[in-house]
Amino acid sequence: MFNKNITRLTVGLIATNCWICPLNAEEAAIIDPGDEADKIISALDKLSLCPSYILITHGHFDHIAAVPHLKNYYQEKTKIAIHRLDSKYLGTDSYNTHNISIKSALGSADYLDAMWNDMPQPDILLDEGSIIGPFTVLHLPGHSQGSAAFWDKETGIIFTGDTLFKSGYGRTDLPDGNEKQLFASLKRLCSMDPEIKVYPGHGGTTTIGREANTFL
Repeated sequence: MFNKNITRLTVGLIATNCWICPLNAEEAAIIDPGDEADKIISALDKLSLCPSYILITHGHFDHIAAVPHLKNYYQEKTKIAIHRLDSKYLGTDSYNTHNISIKSALGSADYLDAMWNDMPQPDILLDEGSIIGPFTVLHLPGHSQGSAAFWDKETGIIFTGDTLFKSGYGRTDLPDGNEKQLFASLKRLCSMDPEIKVYPGHGGTTTIGREANTFL
C-alpha cells in the first residue's frame, strides 16, 4: 500500500521536510521545497527525475524558499501549485506577506532579507477536491488559511504539511492561523483510513491511525 520510493530531504533553518515523490519513471512531484535548491536538484538528478510539479502545502517561507531557484532552473517543465487562499505568498508582491509572517515567527525579518528572491507566480491555483497528478487536494485551514494536503488514494499516502505531524500539529499563532479551524482539520484527517501513511512538513512519518489515537 505504501510508496517506498519517496525521498525525504531535510532543508533550511527550521528543518523542513522536502519530499520528492516519483510519478513515473521520469517525472516527480516536489512537495514543499523550503530551502537548499541545489540539494533538491542534485537529488532529482541522482534519481534521474524531472519535476512536473512543485506542490506547496502552505505558503510559509520555510516551505517555499527554494521555489524561485527551482522554477528558474526547470522553467516551463515544472508547474507551481498552491491553494488559492495561500497564493498571496507567491508572486512579485509577496514580500510584504512574508515579512509580516516571519516577524511574527522570529521577531525580525533578517532571515527573510538574507535569502529573499522574488517569488514566481503560481501556475495552478488549487481548491478542495482539485486533482493534480495522482493527488486529491484536501483543504485543511488552521495553520494558514490555504493549508492543504495532497492525498494519493491509490498508494495510500498523504502529504500534510504543517497541519499534522507525528505526535503533533502546526502552530496557530501566526497570521491567518486559527485554532478552531486547525482542530476541525485534524478531526477530518483522523477520520480517514487509519492505514494511510502520513508524510508531514517536519519530523518523521506516521500513519493516520497512530495520530487518530492521539487526537480523537
